[in-house]
Amino acid sequence: MISVTVTKGYDLPISGRPSPEVKTLKKPLRVASLPERIPFIKPRLQVEVHDHVKIGSVLYEDKQNTDLKFLSPGSGTVTAINFGERRVLREIVIELDREEQVVDFPKIADSDIRSLERESLIRMLMQGGVWTLIRELPFRNIADPKSSPSSIWVVMDSGEPFQASPEVYLRGREALFSFGLKIIKRLGIPVNVSAPDHLRLLGISEMITHRVRGPYPAHDPGVVLYQTKKSASENVCWYLTGQDLLAIASLVKNGKYPVERIVAAGGSRVKTGCHFQTRTGAPIRDMIPELADDTTCVAGGLLTGYVVDADSFLGLHETSLFCMDKGDQAQLFGFLRPGLAKHSYSRTFLSVFRKQPFDMDSGMHGEERACVNCGSCTRVCPVDILPQFTIKCLAADAIEEVLAHGLLDCVECGLCSYVCPSKIELREILRKAKHDYYMEQK
Repeated sequence: MISVTVTKGYDLPISGRPSPEVKTLKKPLRVASLPERIPFIKPRLQVEVHDHVKIGSVLYEDKQNTDLKFLSPGSGTVTAINFGERRVLREIVIELDREEQVVDFPKIADSDIRSLERESLIRMLMQGGVWTLIRELPFRNIADPKSSPSSIWVVMDSGEPFQASPEVYLRGREALFSFGLKIIKRLGIPVNVSAPDHLRLLGISEMITHRVRGPYPAHDPGVVLYQTKKSASENVCWYLTGQDLLAIASLVKNGKYPVERIVAAGGSRVKTGCHFQTRTGAPIRDMIPELADDTTCVAGGLLTGYVVDADSFLGLHETSLFCMDKGDQAQLFGFLRPGLAKHSYSRTFLSVFRKQPFDMDSGMHGEERACVNCGSCTRVCPVDILPQFTIKCLAADAIEEVLAHGLLDCVECGLCSYVCPSKIELREILRKAKHDYYMEQK
């Protein structure tokens, strides 16, 4: 077992972390698939409004790779197909039947795994809709089965305080996890399993290859790869989360498209933060019914996710919800206050002496200003990028210098934006630059 220690990063001192308690939600009335939140795909619809679908029916496919199918997370009637700006396919809403029907897929017994060929396995995972759970670094796109990755990483935890905990979603499912590892090893690519140093789950300890310690985002696959790779030839690799591996194992073992998900919900606007046993595409209001109008809800990661409204749904890769105050109320003479309840990475406020976690809000508390080269973003960057210089190279369209600064190593963790005293959206600038570079290579 390899020990990996990450020294750079930052643990967010934020209140409202979800407890390990698991609440099972009742079956929702509706579910949805959200193509808009899956990067780099061009969806082609395979259904129309009023069509009846089963769990596992094809809803849409990728125009760039028609073998890549996206399946229905529920059985029922398609009641809405909603589009955003420029006719971007936003969501497909399904009203569920009382008794749901399921599409049957081929299944494989544990004893037959050794005889499973790579091409057959890839075809099975694509037809079963779970290949979409395997993503590829450095761009975090859905893995291209024709590429040649150096390895596959199974990551237990992102390090974000509001993601679903591996201690929760792995409890009682260790055998299924082991079965999943046997499956992906049939792809013929070295498999690594990284887990937090504190994780001690009996039944999977012997499967872990890398123990990781360090502040957020030490456990991100991009960070672990950066810390362990020996050459640039290892830059392209595949990764998936522990929950994703369980879904792949469930498909192969049971022959049913897996829709079960453990979702963590927390934040200052959640009465009791906990984990929910629910399903892919579940309505957000089912998990947090008490959402008020002055609440901001972020799905998929506090610093890396999307702002969603209460009537939205969870996307394919989203396993967390964080709810906080909008923070848009005017504060009389705020510039004179010592800031005991306002967190800052710098030592601007007296809150630097506070030991308790802070209630987070989504207010800007100011406006964007010019970069002052303070170096805060560099001090927290876990992959040693110099974000303040990288964005200046981007502004000058000096792509060669941008790549030399390590743009493709960026893990899009959002810490640079969080600590920036000028309130520059560094993460979004770097993420868009990576997106544009990817599109140019296609």
